Order: sequence, then C-alpha cells, then structure tokens
Amino acid sequence: MIGEAIRRMLANEQDIVFHYCDDPTFALKIATQVQPTVILQDLVMPQMEGLLLVRFLRANNSPTRHIPLIVLSSKEEAITKAKAFELGANDYLVKLPDSVELIARIRYHSQGYLNFLKLQEAQKRLEVENLRLSAELDVTRKLQQMILPKPEELKIIPQLDISGFMEAADEVGGDYYDILSYQGQVKIGIGDVTGHGLESGVIMLMVQTAVRTLLESNQTDSNQFLDILNRTIYGNVQRMKTDKNLTLTLLDYQNNTIRLSGQHEEVIIVRAGGKVELIDTIDLGFPIGLDENISEFLGEAEINLNTGDGVVLYTDGITESENFKGEFYGLERLCNVVSENWHLSAQEIQEIVIADVKGHIAQHTVFDDITLVVIKQK
Repeated sequence: MIGEAIRRMLANEQDIVFHYCDDPTFALKIATQVQPTVILQDLVMPQMEGLLLVRFLRANNSPTRHIPLIVLSSKEEAITKAKAFELGANDYLVKLPDSVELIARIRYHSQGYLNFLKLQEAQKRLEVENLRLSAELDVTRKLQQMILPKPEELKIIPQLDISGFMEAADEVGGDYYDILSYQGQVKIGIGDVTGHGLESGVIMLMVQTAVRTLLESNQTDSNQFLDILNRTIYGNVQRMKTDKNLTLTLLDYQNNTIRLSGQHEEVIIVRAGGKVELIDTIDLGFPIGLDENISEFLGEAEINLNTGDGVVLYTDGITESENFKGEFYGLERLCNVVSENWHLSAQEIQEIVIADVKGHIAQHTVFDDITLVVIKQK
C-alpha cells in the first residue's frame, strides 16, 4: 500500500524512475540491478525487521552502502530515528509524507549521490594519471642521476680536487650541475630551473646536453656559448608552452685560471688560508630561457687560483633552507663552515657542509633541491 501511494506521488515526475520491491530478502539483489540514486525504505515490512535491513544496506561490503537511504516510519520516535541514523540512514520521514517534501528530498539526496559518483570517477582518473606521472618522473629522475659527473671522472682531472652533491626535494629536481673535461680545459656549470617536477627536470637535461654539445663543438667564447645555449633552451621552452627558466653560471678552468660567466648565486672564492671572497654574478648574465636574445646582458670575470685556493658553488636550496623557526641557513653560515674546514679535502668539506645544512633543517620540510660543488686547486 505504501509503495503504491509513493508511486502515485512520483508518477508525474519525468526525471524520477520508481522501482518497487515488496520482499526485503530481494532488496539488495534488485538494488544491484537497477542501481538507484536514492533508496526509500519502510521500517514496517514482512519477513524482516526494518532496522535489520538498514544494517544490511549499510554493510561495508554492500553495493548499496553509499546510496542515500531515506527511512519511512509510521511514528515520530526519537529512539527509532537515532537508531536508524546510527545504522547509516541519511534521512527519516513519517509516512505518508507530503508529496512536495518527498520529491524535494529525493532530488536533494539523488543529486548528492550523483556528485559523489562524479567525485569517485574523478579520483580514479587522478589515480591513473598520478601513476602515469610517477612512472614518467621516475624515468626522468634516473636519467638525471645517470648523467651526473661520476667520482672517477673527477679524479682524473689533474689540477683540481672536486666534489659535488645534488639532492632533489621532489622525485625530480630542477637543479643542474656538471663538470666536463675536454682537451685540457674543464667546464663547470651550476644552475637552478624555476620550480621542480617533470618540466624542470626535462629542462635540466636539455641544459646538460646543450652544454656538452657546445663544448664538444669547440665553442670557447663564453658569451657566445651562453648566447647559443640560451636560444636553444628558449626555443624548447616555447615549444613546451611553459614559463620555466633557469639561472646558470659557467666556469672555464685552464692553467690555474677560471673564467666566470652567467647569472646565478654569488660565487664563493676561498683562498688557501680559508679567506673568503664573494663574486656577484648579477652583471654576468641573464636567466636562461626567459628571453630570446640575452647577448647584451652577458659578461665575464676572471679568477686566478694558487695552490690551495678554490671555488664553492651552490644553489639557493642550501642558503634558503629553513628550520622550524623559519630561519634560513644563509650565505654567511655557509661561508663560515667552508672557511673553517678549508684545510680538508673537497669531499670532506662537501660532506661537512651538507651535514650542517641537514642539521639546520632537522625534521622540517625540505622545500627546494640542494646542490653543492667544492673545487680546490691542487
């Protein structure tokens, strides 16, 4: 009788399709078949106590556990209401309800369920996309690690003691460093692509390839080198439709002399006794990939190294690393740690600095990639 009364209430509603089940033992089977967006359940039914069916409909493994459930009862009883809600009912109506109210509640709960289904579908698509991106990031991360200079390569550079370290904040970092030896000269580069993630990692790989290609092609003029490199990266950045760019400093070492070009962090020069000098690179270049023509911004500085002198390069992931108080590690602290330990090998200095940086960060979140290169004249 209740089923027929409700059917009549809904008969003129074109957007509501009414299905009726008079046997509670078949309720789950029929619900699985018709996939309703709302279930109306009368607490008074043959063969089964009404609240028991609510429990079945809301069981963890039930296909109806998320479908909105409106309980119909002949009484306005607080205890019955509380029990129904405790078991998972979404709404409670005393029968027979007014048709306007019933239809409004059906539409309200139905729309909520449809939104829930859309959210679930979006989450599934996001999970699939995340798995795909994770695989892409993993490949890019491995490629980055593969092309970093190897210790055995650095050991065969006769006049320099070199140690490098790079650690990404994410699966793929935007930091770049490389040390390349070619026909008696050494090319050292350090840079920082804006942001991190897949795009930044790809651009880092592009820069490494471009630097190596230009070196192999015997491009020795530092300004032309950076100009060609910039136009190469700019073209690819435009094709990628991204706004990424990078700071980049290149050092050319030959016969105890370093030629410095490109804009990045301040370069730390350390003399044999531990005295520190800083070289500002702001006037030596322009962010790579930001503009097509940067030739007018390019400059060069020359540094002479004696035995025991050296250079320390870094990215802002070191100087701007934060502790729980929001305090930066800072350039001053980096210079002090380097100066105090300059009598040690490049590898030992690198390890001490990185340990000090990580001690400063402690358990705080690492927000940026960390890169450090220590170079000492033998």
